Amino acid sequence: MSRSPKVKAMRSLVFTGVLGCFAVVGNATAEAPKSAGYYGYGMPATAEQIAGWDIDVRPDGLGLPEGSGTVEDGEWLYEEKCASCHGTFGEGVKGYPSLAGGEGTLTGGRPHKTVGSYWNYTSTLWDYIHRAMPYTAPRSLSADETYALSAYVLFLNDLVEYEFELNQNNLADVRLPNEPNFIPDQRPDVANERCMSDCRDPAAIEIVSEAPPLEAEASEEEVVEVALGPSGKDIYTKYCQLCHADGLAGAPKVGDVPEWAARSEAGLATLYKHAIEGFQGEVGMMPAKGGFSQLSDEEVQASVDYMLEESQ
Repeated sequence: MSRSPKVKAMRSLVFTGVLGCFAVVGNATAEAPKSAGYYGYGMPATAEQIAGWDIDVRPDGLGLPEGSGTVEDGEWLYEEKCASCHGTFGEGVKGYPSLAGGEGTLTGGRPHKTVGSYWNYTSTLWDYIHRAMPYTAPRSLSADETYALSAYVLFLNDLVEYEFELNQNNLADVRLPNEPNFIPDQRPDVANERCMSDCRDPAAIEIVSEAPPLEAEASEEEVVEVALGPSGKDIYTKYCQLCHADGLAGAPKVGDVPEWAARSEAGLATLYKHAIEGFQGEVGMMPAKGGFSQLSDEEVQASVDYMLEESQ
């Protein structure tokens, strides 16, 4: 079907106008000034990213997820995941903190601070377990498991009965004995007078990704230490003996020849791989780099070499 010259002209005019609008919008977007504080990198956090960090719990229970757990369920979980560090009855072993006891000791010369004697809110107990426990696998517990473990710790402190079930609706109702002794900070908020003299020129401030090198020359001993780095023994003493000195969480003890001989059968490369990347065995588990992600692969390997040498 043919169209009249008038219709064709009108369509051409409308199409040209639309293109012109897009051009104006595009130029306005490209030339729009950046907002104050924009440094040319980063992006707004998504709702999913924020949710991953938004796990705090208030004393009134706000922030608790749905779920529940009984003292009985918590007892089984505690024996499996907690007793090796905190003791069968919450008494603490091998230098790890105790969770129960200590009533009436806070005013003495050696206060015994536990959940029952010192902590202020039950929400703190739930939040800490959920956020940081167990030591070798933080944030691996489900909401129900966290409720159950919290209930059992409360039971160890004689704060609930064995038949008790803890959930998001009644957690804030369980009050810890030392709560009244925590008081708000009464000091007023103050604002110092803003200094508006001898300010640096913003144009002279440079954002760098690395700190400038130190100009001072290191001594010969310092140069040798930096070049060699920490020894395998140093790495073991600072990071690895926490588990490998006493066999915590199924870790082979240093000096236990049969244990290390069995693991060496897989080959040194496999030992390195398990130590660096983590490994779940039939007995116990090895978190990646022992949970110390700041260690380099070479430092982890040096520590493995030292433990093997001491276990032959």
